[in-house]
Amino acid sequence: MKELRFAILGTGFWARYQLAAWQEVPGARCVALYNRTLVKAEKLAAEFGVAQVFDDAEKLLDCVRPDFLDIITDVGTHGFFVQLAASHKVPAICQKPMASSLSEAEKMVAVCESQSVPLSIHENWRWQTPIRELQKVLKSGVIGTVFRARIDYCNSFPVFDNQPFLKLVEQFILADMGSHIFDVARFLFGEMSKLYCQTHRIHGDIKGEDAATVVMRTQSGVTVSCNLSYASRVEHDRFPEAFVFVEGEEGSVELGPDFWIRVTTRTGTHAQRVPPPFYPWADPRYALVHSSIVACHLDLLNALRHGSEPETSARDNLKTLRLVESSYKSAANGAVVEV
Repeated sequence: MKELRFAILGTGFWARYQLAAWQEVPGARCVALYNRTLVKAEKLAAEFGVAQVFDDAEKLLDCVRPDFLDIITDVGTHGFFVQLAASHKVPAICQKPMASSLSEAEKMVAVCESQSVPLSIHENWRWQTPIRELQKVLKSGVIGTVFRARIDYCNSFPVFDNQPFLKLVEQFILADMGSHIFDVARFLFGEMSKLYCQTHRIHGDIKGEDAATVVMRTQSGVTVSCNLSYASRVEHDRFPEAFVFVEGEEGSVELGPDFWIRVTTRTGTHAQRVPPPFYPWADPRYALVHSSIVACHLDLLNALRHGSEPETSARDNLKTLRLVESSYKSAANGAVVEV
């Protein structure tokens, strides 16, 4: 199996965990890091044994010629770095959200397709162990045809402590967490046809919304409600867990606190705990999310190696971004929006 050499652009908060997760994946090796502040790249390189560091991304591409790039920079720079990768014919993996607007994301997809350069999105939430297990239950047909579902991501985690820049963004929880939760909704229930959204700003020192409710209807007629909040004082505050409740014609299934899945049918309720794998490098507060990065990496690497389509290709992710943009439009207009 040929080893694929890659470079990471951006050495901020998430890069450490991305890099640690890559080290769990056989057949991939990080050979260079880029950061506009070189000392930050040097520090991370020393910690993980990465050979080269750069403060010029184009110079990195010219000197190192990696097999692919992992872009973990600020969303406002994603378009520039993706176009740079395309111009060098280097496949790119881009952190979510792909772009700050749907139109910008569409341009990124178009430029890569014009150069026949693979572009995928590091969308790891659907790779969480409990969510994968929940999908298996739905596919088994044990609860029959699904007609209604709810996804709750509601907590009071101090997200601004680690990422203070989030206080300054005018579009917050829908753009940041909505991209994750909407992708999960699509993964579990299929594509959406219309939605209605309401937002709130509870924290007084932020610019964007920190709570939102989005009611969607799938193309097959399932009603899916998504509740998002970083301002919720709740009994089961288990950041970063998302809770899911699904009703079907023959029963229901619930993904609840501490990774328990409960399936209820005429025969009763059957419960199973499905915790994620443990990695010593994961931050205990983010362990569920960090473990899913490894599974996401495996899928992305397999696609790069075989020239196949990953689950979270950039073109697929456009459908998620369309839900984000439609949610903001609905919240602004107070109307149902066709997706």
